[in-house]
Amino acid sequence: MDKYYEKVIKLSDYIASTRNPKMKWMWGEALLGFSLYELDEHNKEDKYTKFLTDYCDYYVKNQPVVDCADHAAPGLITYSMYKKTKNNDYKLLTDKVLDYIINSPRILGDAVNHLGHLGIGKIYPKSIWVDSLMMFSVFPSLYAKENNDEKLIQIASRQPRVYQNYMQDKNDKLWYHSYWVKKAKHFPYSKTYWGRGNGWVICALPKILDNIGLEHSEAKNILEILKTTSEALLNFQNNDGTFNTVLSKKKKTYRELSATALIAAGWMHSVRCGYLDKKYLEPATSAFKAVCDSIVINDNGVFMPEISAPTIPLPIFPYLGYKFTPKQKNASYGVAAFIFAGIEYNKLNKQIKSVKYI
Repeated sequence: MDKYYEKVIKLSDYIASTRNPKMKWMWGEALLGFSLYELDEHNKEDKYTKFLTDYCDYYVKNQPVVDCADHAAPGLITYSMYKKTKNNDYKLLTDKVLDYIINSPRILGDAVNHLGHLGIGKIYPKSIWVDSLMMFSVFPSLYAKENNDEKLIQIASRQPRVYQNYMQDKNDKLWYHSYWVKKAKHFPYSKTYWGRGNGWVICALPKILDNIGLEHSEAKNILEILKTTSEALLNFQNNDGTFNTVLSKKKKTYRELSATALIAAGWMHSVRCGYLDKKYLEPATSAFKAVCDSIVINDNGVFMPEISAPTIPLPIFPYLGYKFTPKQKNASYGVAAFIFAGIEYNKLNKQIKSVKYI
């Protein structure tokens, strides 16, 4: 087994064997579970199904509230496990997510208030966030493709254009974290480009393209978004292959491995499928290998370090909020990003079959 891909497997096995499957009904846990499912599918194994069905079974007994974009992402797990097991209880959980995606109030075009209606969503300004390209858009695109659901295809396919209009800088082509509806302004106001947020864009768009198809009327624009964002990101990659937590403050903020893995995954995916030019292959594999080289394996376990904690665009001093967000190890969404990248790396290895590129 390739030494880099082996680290993906070791970390995945460690997480699945040590983490309690009764995880939160939230975005990070959702992506972790979905990445494990995709890893099983890629390897033609059934290694992580018990972990994922235990997660679903917990929420069959403890029904989740689905009231924000981050609560839509677990549909990736429940739908995947329904396909695998045909357990109707998992379908009912999935239907709860679909109902929210279809019927939740819109605040800008097809976009929902990212934080929804509970907790902080009641006091934080109504806003759309770049995170929703992954949390709110990927699942309906996948479900729509596999169930021939034209309504959901349209919802999923229009999301990138809405977010582009409000959060991609017209000149720099990088993305702001959020857009506040009442103020009619992106936030942060300054040119502060959050690394993981731009990673969500690069990782999510090829997934959406896979599902809606290149013949869809929105595909051309999604490809353009992917290309312009990728071209801009090339200027912010560190010499070691990584990206920083704030791209536009490269010398002042720390390198951040979840952003690095997301960009690596999206670039490798896009090169493999022909969405991006092969010039992105070397930067992509450099980013992936940088994350691999940072994985810690010792008697205590397997760890992915340097993952910034969950990040919110703070109303006061937002740049400092990014700069001083603490780093974690084995955060669910960081591990998921690494697994997504590992799958794409392995697919490319099989497709290209040449050390010239890998």
